[in-house]
Amino acid sequence: MTRIRIILHGKAAGNMQVRAAVTKLRAEGHEIGVRVTWEAGDARRLAREAVEDARREKIERIVAGGGDGTFNEVFASAWLASPPAYCSFGILPLGTANDFAHSTDIPTQDPEAALRLIVSTSPRLMDVGLLNGAPFFNLVSGGFGSQVTAQTDPALKRHVGGLAYVLSGLSRLKDLEACRGRFRTDDFEWEGRFLAFALGNGRQAGGGISLCPAACLDDGQIDLFILPEVLRDARARAMHGLLLEGPESLEKLAVRTRSDRIFFEADEDVSVNLDGEPRQVRHCQIECRARALPVHVGSHGLFCASADKAVCSS
Repeated sequence: MTRIRIILHGKAAGNMQVRAAVTKLRAEGHEIGVRVTWEAGDARRLAREAVEDARREKIERIVAGGGDGTFNEVFASAWLASPPAYCSFGILPLGTANDFAHSTDIPTQDPEAALRLIVSTSPRLMDVGLLNGAPFFNLVSGGFGSQVTAQTDPALKRHVGGLAYVLSGLSRLKDLEACRGRFRTDDFEWEGRFLAFALGNGRQAGGGISLCPAACLDDGQIDLFILPEVLRDARARAMHGLLLEGPESLEKLAVRTRSDRIFFEADEDVSVNLDGEPRQVRHCQIECRARALPVHVGSHGLFCASADKAVCSS
């Protein structure tokens, strides 16, 4: 028997597949409690309450049920509350992009399969990224890409899924403006005008665009991708390539490095998207906390450590 707490986004409360999956696993002996969000701040509060219950040994796994924003809010709030070592984390992906779930082979179309993965697998220890102290687990995008993610119409996402980000990006090419900034690590410096950047613990964002294709979830480092400014005549072609073909089309332009600590500063506020959460930054420090969170995933392809270093299931 596994004791699980699901923190479910309110929009998914009526999802009959989720209800059926919970009912079925309960009938098999798993103890599953569901808490549903209603308003802003609920996911953070419920995550902290779940950690308290884990300390009291009432639950052993905390599950974020929703999209990428819910995933970040639940995981971040719980991690900051210092959960006990035996408490592990899972994802019930119910959003549009589900980038982290897709990249780690967590089922995105079958809630029962996603829950079974959580109860049947041993967790893996993954890194946690910090942007000015705010945790992220997958990827932070900055500049043009984050603006597209924040401004994409929710109705369009419901109808066409991840393709909505591509369509939204193409419609905003005329508004594309470069930012000026500086990136620094212990052995790397870059300064100039850029169109976009990404800080990857994981590899993909924006509905499947692999911005940091070599990132590992447990290597103790954050991958940095910078797309420098290109001549105005070439911008549309460059952004078409990024949105439609992925960063492979831009590799000749890309600047890449990785480090456990990265410093960034810009001349003006820059839009960033932190695991689905939009915000503005001008100065930030990005750090990596190595192997800091036990998480249940379907694929180990994004992990560098061998399988025998997986966390033992409680």
